[in-house]
Amino acid sequence: MMHLIRKKEGSHLRENTQDGVLYFTFPAYEELPFLTHGFSSRIGGVSERELGEMNLSFTRGDDPQRVRENFHRIAAAVGFPYDRMVFSCQTHTTNVREVTEKDCGKGYLCERDYQDVDGLVTNVPGVVLTTFYADCVPLFFVDPVHRAIGLSHSGWRGTVNDIAGATVRKMNELYKTDPSDLLAAIGPSICKDCYEVGEDVILEVRNHFPEKLWPILYSGKSSEKTDEPKRESADSNNKYQLNLWECCRQNMLHAGLCTENITVTDLCTCCNPEIFFSHRASHGKRGNLAAFLALKE
Repeated sequence: MMHLIRKKEGSHLRENTQDGVLYFTFPAYEELPFLTHGFSSRIGGVSERELGEMNLSFTRGDDPQRVRENFHRIAAAVGFPYDRMVFSCQTHTTNVREVTEKDCGKGYLCERDYQDVDGLVTNVPGVVLTTFYADCVPLFFVDPVHRAIGLSHSGWRGTVNDIAGATVRKMNELYKTDPSDLLAAIGPSICKDCYEVGEDVILEVRNHFPEKLWPILYSGKSSEKTDEPKRESADSNNKYQLNLWECCRQNMLHAGLCTENITVTDLCTCCNPEIFFSHRASHGKRGNLAAFLALKE
């Protein structure tokens, strides 16, 4: 097993290996007998070069047959039928779509009849919600009372525009989900230490989050050694370290989730480029990871 660099502040995700395929699970979710879930690594597939091994994207220049074999392998390892997957169509929006039985296979076996969807929800057993990553944040939501689930992709744009809250509201609207019942998880993604951003991003963070949270959401790395970006110089070279994990956690708390019901990852994709695809670490030369969430049939 390769050495993993873990972040001390996060929850210890479990490593699983099945037939050479490495994937990760949340211990809190493993206690739920009605749930199947997992987050892929780059280990155990058949793709090559910068896409190796477990590339789960048809849009990165890979041989489609290799990608299909990778999906077959990860599906068998995690434990779900590959023809039950429903793909997102990610464009950094806060659009959340309900999917049902008739959507199974969309994005994999057939074309999607929807666009601009970064979040998926369902209460139909057997439907496998599937979203994609290479540093952005996977957000998992499980309603154990009404047996409903949600899975959303949260980059910095989705984070400042609150896709977490949008997912919770959609589940409440469709399934009567009480946010206080939700068991949420923030999956492997880029950590604060690795995520350097400019003032344009920090200004968006400030516009969304109250000032009292700024010290825990980002830290300054400018020549003036200050956490406070200057609005009149948004195009300067000042840099900041943004904590997307804490931003997403705060969005969940604002949406009504309980602190004790939120699991935060301890794995950074950029700190572990031999195990995960990372857009930052590879300068864009990479494949895609995927998150999977399903209610068992």
